[in-house]
Amino acid sequence: MECLRLRVQDIDFSRNEILVRDGKGAKDRITMLPESLKASLREHLEKVKAIHEKDLSEGWGCVQMPGALDCKYPNAPKEWRWQWVFPQETRWKNTKTGEEGRHHTHETIL
Repeated sequence: MECLRLRVQDIDFSRNEILVRDGKGAKDRITMLPESLKASLREHLEKVKAIHEKDLSEGWGCVQMPGALDCKYPNAPKEWRWQWVFPQETRWKNTKTGEEGRHHTHETIL
C-alpha cells in the first residue's frame, strides 16, 4: 500500500529519495530511490502526466486530498504534484459533488 499511495511530490530525483507518508506505525519516513530505477520511473511518470493532462483537458483529473487540504487549497486536487504515481485506469465519481478523478491503483491488482 505504501508504494501505491505515492504521489508525484513524494519522489525526489535530485536527492534519490522517496517520502513514504503514513507508513508502518502511521509515521512518515524517507527511503532511497535506487539509481537503477530512476530512468524507468521517469518514463512511467511521463506517461502518467500525459494521462493527467488528457484528464484535465476533458474537464476532470482531480485526486482525493488528505484531510481538508482541498478546502484550504481548492486547486490542489488538479495539480500535477498531488497526482498518484500509480493511478487507476478507471475514474471515480463523487456522487455528492459530481467531481470525477482517479484514485491510486487498488492493492488487489498486485
